[in-house]
Amino acid sequence: MTSIAAIVAIMLVGVPIGMCLCLGAIVFLTLSGNPILFQNYPLQLFGGVDSYGLIAIPLFILIGEIMNGGGITRRIVDLAMAFVGSLKGGLAYVNVLANMFVAAILGSATAQVAVMAQIMVPEMEKKGYDKTFAAGLTAYGGMLGPIIPPSVMFVVYSVLAQVSVSDMLAAGVVPGILLTLLFFATIAALGFFYNYPPGERRTLKERAVIVAGAAPTLLIPIVIVGSILGGLANPTESAAIGSVASALVGRYWTKQFRFEQLPHMLLRAGIYAAIVLFLVAAASVFSWVLIYAKVPQSLAASIQTIAHSPVEFMLLANLALLVIGTVIDGIPGLIMTVPILLPIATDIYGIDPRHFGVVAVINLVLGLLSPPVGLCFFVAAAVTGAKPGRMFMVTLPFFIVACILLVFLSIFPSLSLVLVK
Repeated sequence: MTSIAAIVAIMLVGVPIGMCLCLGAIVFLTLSGNPILFQNYPLQLFGGVDSYGLIAIPLFILIGEIMNGGGITRRIVDLAMAFVGSLKGGLAYVNVLANMFVAAILGSATAQVAVMAQIMVPEMEKKGYDKTFAAGLTAYGGMLGPIIPPSVMFVVYSVLAQVSVSDMLAAGVVPGILLTLLFFATIAALGFFYNYPPGERRTLKERAVIVAGAAPTLLIPIVIVGSILGGLANPTESAAIGSVASALVGRYWTKQFRFEQLPHMLLRAGIYAAIVLFLVAAASVFSWVLIYAKVPQSLAASIQTIAHSPVEFMLLANLALLVIGTVIDGIPGLIMTVPILLPIATDIYGIDPRHFGVVAVINLVLGLLSPPVGLCFFVAAAVTGAKPGRMFMVTLPFFIVACILLVFLSIFPSLSLVLVK
């Protein structure tokens, strides 16, 4: 408890979460009176990132950098427009569908919101949509990033939970599609009350031209996701292939990517990847301290007095993870909660770790869209100028349907495990 109190105190003065975890572990080791434990500290720190699967993280980030620089995102939006743009409220559907396509490439909620808000919000505003609604909807579309593979959060979780990265990525496919369909249904229901503007009508020939122009960009998610689900490549190999595919499409098809841009893209990807990997290393040390202090066992005894079945535990975990996600970003939230909750879920309640991982990730991502912090709303606000608080209110129905999906996923594990081999 002293270590956790130290972490909270250090965090409140603005110290990054990775340093908080490392310093909290040092506080515990100092108070333990066992100086020999300090000899294991650097070994645990290094062991946290000594995993082949983590190489996928910088590669997935690099794919997003190349895609943005290569104008691929714009083509994906045009492709979504060809499919659903002519419906009433067509641009709202396009926003969600384009986010689903982009999610299969970027894998990061905040990065996706930053990219898509620049494209979709001005377009929707020009067609008569409220800017706040457009920005909020884009933020919820960004929620698909960490759920539909590839997903940086799933890669981090797989290392923390010691499960297959491929299994975790496969487990996110069906929940991601279900969430997209629920968002479609919500847009359709809201359309009756707010009379969304009709979409632009396109002839069959115009649609064919758009699809032909954007089709090669779909090679990137097909290569990434298809190679993983088909067993042709592991996530790290598929990320490397996807990086090459995105560079080739951006250079020779959209013709907006230049190889001179690559050093700057590599630098940006490296900086972000270093931040994520340091968090993973810090999590390894923190997990080691928690296990040594028998925190999971103590917490398990308390939880068993409240939750008497796996479903009750999952619903309780949903609430706890959602609250944590409202104040802590997704990956740090995983790092702080998985070492404590996962042993209880698997050992006491017999919950599949991949099922628990999907529910945990969706909860923490939904927290990015919830007060008091709502990081994705702040990202959308920074890009568009809309107010974060009002964004949450006008898009509240999307929050509700996401919570409904979480309840169903908690009760029916098969929804997340159907594609897992």
